[in-house]
Amino acid sequence: MAIACELVQVAPSLLIWQCYDPALKADLFSTAITTCNGRFLVDPIPLTDAALGQLLNSDSVNGVIVTNCNHLRASAEFADRFSVPVFAHAETFPGQAFPGTKVGDGSKICDELAVIGIEGAAEGEIVLHSTTNGGTLITGDALINFEPYGFTFLPRKYCSNEKEMRRSLRKLLTCKAERMLFAHGSPILSRAGERLQQLLDADL
Repeated sequence: MAIACELVQVAPSLLIWQCYDPALKADLFSTAITTCNGRFLVDPIPLTDAALGQLLNSDSVNGVIVTNCNHLRASAEFADRFSVPVFAHAETFPGQAFPGTKVGDGSKICDELAVIGIEGAAEGEIVLHSTTNGGTLITGDALINFEPYGFTFLPRKYCSNEKEMRRSLRKLLTCKAERMLFAHGSPILSRAGERLQQLLDADL
């Protein structure tokens, strides 16, 4: 798996890192979000020793979150290294023992981090919502933001049920969100909720 070498702070409580994976022919993005309950790593890809040291110089890691069955990435390695649980939907690990704590639509990772289940995308798809600093959404595959597509829906060929996914994404409109982070694509750092509203309204 590709190894990222740089952490980028995109908001007071948010770090991201990214790397191009030639096997997948796609850029992979990971997020570290700091809450009052500690720091959680979302869909983590490996980091160089220097970047990992930078991560360790700040808040302690309290958990690893996997947003769907395609994003196992280095989650097990990070969970083992920090001796923390993995949080994921029950469908994220089909055919194998579940390695951590199951979450689903309406549940919470911690007081500041809620889970929204998205049906019709990849198996086990979830979106995370934080209410702090104007609100943040952290997405798995259901929404993307990279060229040549721009900010849009997961392409149909990767969906288990495209229409169901697009309907399910409307649940996100109840979440206040100044910014949105992606597993695939550059973050939207202002007016993300408005951008999402426009995208979903154009789909009606």
